[in-house]
Amino acid sequence: MSSEGEIGEEVQPRTYWRWSKQDFLPEESFQNWSAYRTALSQTRHRFKDRLISRSNDENETRELPKQSENDMKRCLTWWDLIWFGFGSVIGAGIFVLTGQETHDHAGPAIVLSYVASGISAMLSVFCYTEFSVEIPAAGGSFAYLRIELGDFVAFITAGNILLEGVVGSAAVARAWTSYFTSLLNRPSNSLRFHTNLTEGYNLLDPIAVVVLAVAATITMISTRKTSYLNWIASAVNNVVILFVLIAGFSQANLSNMKPFMPFGPRGVFQAAAIVYFAYGGFDNIATMAEETKNPSRDIPIGLLGSMSIITVVYCLMALSLPMMQKYTDIDPNAAYSIAFQSVGMTWAKYLVALGALKGMTTVLLVGTLGQARYITHIARAHMIPPWFALVHPKTGTPINATLLIVASSSWIAFFSSLDVLTGLLSVSTLFIFTLMAVALLVRRYYVTDVTPRPHLLKLVVYLVIIISSSIGTSAYWGLNPNGWIGYVVTVPLWFFATLAMSVFLPQQRSPKVWGVPLVPWLPSLSIATNIFLMGSLGSSAFERFGICTVVMLIYYAFFGLHATYDMAHKKGMPESPEPLKVINSNTREKAEP
Repeated sequence: MSSEGEIGEEVQPRTYWRWSKQDFLPEESFQNWSAYRTALSQTRHRFKDRLISRSNDENETRELPKQSENDMKRCLTWWDLIWFGFGSVIGAGIFVLTGQETHDHAGPAIVLSYVASGISAMLSVFCYTEFSVEIPAAGGSFAYLRIELGDFVAFITAGNILLEGVVGSAAVARAWTSYFTSLLNRPSNSLRFHTNLTEGYNLLDPIAVVVLAVAATITMISTRKTSYLNWIASAVNNVVILFVLIAGFSQANLSNMKPFMPFGPRGVFQAAAIVYFAYGGFDNIATMAEETKNPSRDIPIGLLGSMSIITVVYCLMALSLPMMQKYTDIDPNAAYSIAFQSVGMTWAKYLVALGALKGMTTVLLVGTLGQARYITHIARAHMIPPWFALVHPKTGTPINATLLIVASSSWIAFFSSLDVLTGLLSVSTLFIFTLMAVALLVRRYYVTDVTPRPHLLKLVVYLVIIISSSIGTSAYWGLNPNGWIGYVVTVPLWFFATLAMSVFLPQQRSPKVWGVPLVPWLPSLSIATNIFLMGSLGSSAFERFGICTVVMLIYYAFFGLHATYDMAHKKGMPESPEPLKVINSNTREKAEP
């Protein structure tokens, strides 16, 4: 149950299902048109305030969760988190994008694409692990960046998290339909409705909508039951993966590996930027900190353990596919199923399709679970209406946030094709991971009211050089893949800026439990690799990313800025009391979460 109101002496709890204006727009700026016009007239002042403001660990882990009115249930262990890692990552990426990128961009060198993106992903995993141990909040990267880089950067991150969650779920749901048709031995688009809409949006997919709705319903019922289901589905998926590796290498034909790099190094890195999507789900584990019994121990085991195994598995599976079937003959929509059919193992394609469906189902389950927790924390900060922050008193799950995810994902999945979705998703994911690496360096080298101003200025200069040189390296690669002169300038700049940070700047903070090794080298390398992979994506992905960013900024100027300003300054904001339940007319007791 929720916060209460009194009638006489009896406390009347507020229902979870409520729809008043105060539940969506409780801030002073939105109480009437006059207040809103006043808020708009102060936009410049408010933006400056939000740009330089930073949250703190205490606020993110203790104060903001009160906005949810009920606690999430602590029911997860490191064992659950490892399986959630498998469930959130192994799915559409390896089963669908591998075939798509092998056929279109990398050829047999797709294994190098997975190595490159895997290294970059592991560097990001290190950053996430340190933050999640120090700041066990459901907001994940949003909470971390709000503390270290400020409110405005956190908003941009929040917008990209929402984009990543919605587009990612839609992409996996579309892939689910493709493998389901393969399991039925039908053409990949036979269960979609063909229309006269623009290409890329003309194949309507009602099955994807149904799958998203079922996954969301399960996650809303219980986190613990979702974990049990994820164990079972992930175990089945791992058996199928083991079969794919054994059977795939047994049917290998080395002649299929020639030419090894038909599209050149540019194709390898372009594919690496796309298949990075396959590693993206690991950040969902960090969002489950509020439901983990011992976050400081369980989250590092869950994150590092699952991602180390997954990286090896991905590289082996990526190698087996082009060894079975010539890259030019690979089916981009159901690569492994058709590859087994091509070597005479027709029956195996049904097993692979079933395993892929199981894998994508767990990706949807864990993805919906994690993204709902992101949204819950974003709503706690009032960047979106706080109605989405409410946690249900019986299930201990954020039902409203989950409904937002499934409604948005279903709409996109119904219309948009997989290739339209994945490029945009990779830009968003890489952008967030780049900011995470920057935030880790800020956390280690800057503490408010402690760090001397000269040290702060040096830190800013070094970060600007690291980021600028990384952008320069990526841009030079895109403009002249066969050149080398540009690297003579950009790479030494990155190296010496990182070296200078290591030598001339003392670290202001040491990790309490677990920390990223080799700071600042590993975070700086993470920045460089993420930006390089971003630069390997096509221009269309950045055009869509730019359009989405403009939409986010418009929303921020007219809503998010004023809501978060009022929240930060407690303007017209009601207090968030502990949840209560009625015992009798004279006695009140705290409700169970």
